[in-house]
Amino acid sequence: MKKHNFSAGPCILPQEVLLKASEAIMDFNGSGLSLIEVSHRGKDFVDVMENARALAIELLGLEGKGYKALYLQGGASLEFLMVAYNLLETKAGYLNTGTWSSKAIKEAQLFGEVIEVGSSKDENFNYIPKGYSVPKGLDYLHLTSNNTIFGTQLKKFPKVDTTLVCDMSSDIFSRQLDYSQFDLIYAGAQKNMGPAGTTLVVVKEDILGKVSRKIPAMLDYRIHIGKDSMFNTPSVFAVYTSLMTLKWLKDLGGIAAIEEINDKKAQLLYSEIDLNPVFDGFAKKEDRSNMNATFTLTNDKLKDTFDAMWKEAGINGLNGHRSVGGYRASMYNALSLESVGALVDVMSEMERKG
Repeated sequence: MKKHNFSAGPCILPQEVLLKASEAIMDFNGSGLSLIEVSHRGKDFVDVMENARALAIELLGLEGKGYKALYLQGGASLEFLMVAYNLLETKAGYLNTGTWSSKAIKEAQLFGEVIEVGSSKDENFNYIPKGYSVPKGLDYLHLTSNNTIFGTQLKKFPKVDTTLVCDMSSDIFSRQLDYSQFDLIYAGAQKNMGPAGTTLVVVKEDILGKVSRKIPAMLDYRIHIGKDSMFNTPSVFAVYTSLMTLKWLKDLGGIAAIEEINDKKAQLLYSEIDLNPVFDGFAKKEDRSNMNATFTLTNDKLKDTFDAMWKEAGINGLNGHRSVGGYRASMYNALSLESVGALVDVMSEMERKG
């Protein structure tokens, strides 16, 4: 039977996208060749890349606003480095809300002064810092919109007079925002829009070219923009599947439509966590992520029983990250409300047994 896939990433994808991707692997556009056999310079794949870049800009509401979309490689981990390489001249600010922002800070420190404007490390990152001040004279401020491991999510973004950068790897395309408030957004595809292997970068072109250092070609956003994301051979399968996912999202009604569904999923699961005495939520309620719900058992002796129950129900990927323990239910765009209902049913049955 098909599993209810709560994996944190690589993530669940729509069934129709998986079908189209598998068909393209066997025969791409009726060419008699596989998608992963054809030249990335050929018209068929060039069209894929152009459409994928254009559709990302369209869905984010950034058409005609000076932004370029890129599909690069190396995941968000390489973007931690590329952001600093391209933007950090003297000092930058980082809001430290978890593992990935901590890693981004470490990379940026290779290039200049890094100021932690706020941190939730004191409580194992189970909340989003508030009331912090952003110093003047920063080259940019870096945020992480959603913290996959700890299950927290920024609900409001600071208004700043500097370049605003955001790692949106685990909640890109999941909720309506004014995306024009950001100057650079990056997101590994494997959390919410495609398979592992490509990274979406959306950057306002006029913020580039202002650092004094020489940037290696592979790490220079301007080079990739000039080559339409084809400076080197792209991850053709990942880009194609991401395009199919973005088309699926557009046909569904775009970000507004998926946000409504995501809200219902989150409300259903968090309501069960709060009402069921067998479980405790990890993240502070006001900062809970709609994408990644983290929770623990109130009695660890029930672990074996609960684990057997959710596995028997066809649920996959529920174990929490070692940094938190317990459980993590990742509710990305393609996860159905039915799957969340299946998990809630198991949790309710656990209460009756417990």
